[in-house]
Amino acid sequence: MNKPIDVEILLVEDNARDAEMTLRTLRKGNLANKVVHVRDGQQAVDWLFCEGEFEDRDPGLRPKFVLLDLKMPKLDGLDVLRIMRGDERTRRIPVVVMTSSNEQRDIVDSYDLGVNSYIVKPVEFESFSSAVLQLGQFWLLVNQVPEY
Repeated sequence: MNKPIDVEILLVEDNARDAEMTLRTLRKGNLANKVVHVRDGQQAVDWLFCEGEFEDRDPGLRPKFVLLDLKMPKLDGLDVLRIMRGDERTRRIPVVVMTSSNEQRDIVDSYDLGVNSYIVKPVEFESFSSAVLQLGQFWLLVNQVPEY
């Protein structure tokens, strides 16, 4: 039996509009109770590894999945993914890249680094909301994560 997970989604998104639409959609689908939103790649790494402003966070609490943008300040999403996959504590956490980039190089690099899914952000609000809701439902309700 898995232990309780206090954080279900780590949302790594620097665009305030996209973050708000994501959170609004998750709330509407009753999936936003346990979301942590960080605004850049360095904050994501600090949160995951209990460093910097998150040094007092319980290291035993890990998200069911990370929803990761690629193009961000400080550390980009590929750097975050590389760090996560290179550390035993975070290598099995599912990561979904949701980004505006449909560049083949970004897609290939993401999969080479072990991303679980790569989604290009739909431009239209309804399509964006639908994609976020489907992602949340699958990764929170359907997918099984290993015990830590």
